[in-house]
Amino acid sequence: MIDIQVLASGSKGNCYRVTDGSTPLLLECGIPYKEIQKTLNFRVSEIAGCLVSHEHQDHAKAIKDIMKAGIDCYMSRGTAEALGISGHRLNIIKAKQQFRIGTWAILPFETQHDAVEPVGFLLANSAGEKLLYATDTYYIRYRFKGLTHVMVECNYSLDILRANVEAGVIEPVLKNRILKSHFSLENVKEFLKANDLGKVQEIWLLHLSDNNSDSERFKREVMELTGKPVYIALEKGEIDAYTL
Repeated sequence: MIDIQVLASGSKGNCYRVTDGSTPLLLECGIPYKEIQKTLNFRVSEIAGCLVSHEHQDHAKAIKDIMKAGIDCYMSRGTAEALGISGHRLNIIKAKQQFRIGTWAILPFETQHDAVEPVGFLLANSAGEKLLYATDTYYIRYRFKGLTHVMVECNYSLDILRANVEAGVIEPVLKNRILKSHFSLENVKEFLKANDLGKVQEIWLLHLSDNNSDSERFKREVMELTGKPVYIALEKGEIDAYTL
């Protein structure tokens, strides 16, 4: 059974612990290493690997400390070069080339973000469960079958973003960057409609913007669309649930 723990989510840092009961992983390490240690009750050595989607510091802040702790880290070559890291704990992965960590079979795929070589991850375990992890992307070109767990960015809504630009809260240049680097509520809903959600047990909405999101609205609209339990990953690791 897949268990998801939010350590942090948002522009200040992203880090999640995911396990199938046999092989615990970190998805991202975008908060200080000491915070990761504390939240995991100093049982970091149990982590079998850390997957990093791209080089931005809110996803990779603790990467050097994670590697020093003896944890294998997995990322694209472009991400590794952008971070300036090397060593025997670094594992270079390629989009659409599957690799294994313990009981997980992991398939990276390209995402669309203002980073060198960003990826998302499809994780499958021996029990037949499939977890999709996709963040910091304005579009996902792929369709997925048999998903049981979905972790997807839902950064902003177009109407909130436009209102903030008109009010002078957001500069137009920042709006344009957001549109080309993050997943909107509207695109998330279209993505979910395009995929087979028959086996999905839960949907997690990640990386909500401080200014351009509405967590209550986002989880309500996604639950009404899908009929699935929806969880909001909040900044400090808190969870906001909206279930049937």
